[in-house]
Amino acid sequence: MPAIFEWPELAEMGGLISYGRRLSSSYRKLSRQLVKVLNGVNPGDIPIEQPTNFELVINLKTAKALGLTIPQSLLARANEVIE
Repeated sequence: MPAIFEWPELAEMGGLISYGRRLSSSYRKLSRQLVKVLNGVNPGDIPIEQPTNFELVINLKTAKALGLTIPQSLLARANEVIE
C-alpha cells in the first residue's frame, strides 16, 4: 500500500515518499535539550523549537513496483529522487 512517511530515512529504506526532517537532526536537537535539563535548567524554561528544514524524498523504485506514476512537477520539487 502506498504511504508517505515523516522521515527521509524511511523512503531511503524502501518507502514510497517521505516529507520531514532527518531523524539524525531530531536526535541532535533532543540531545541538546537533554543536556540543558541535566545541567539543571527547568524543562519549562526551554523554548519549543520548530523544525525549519524539511526534505522531500521520492523512491521511484517503490513507485514502479506499485505501478504508480509520480508527476514530474512533484519530482522537480524533491530534494532526493531514488531511482
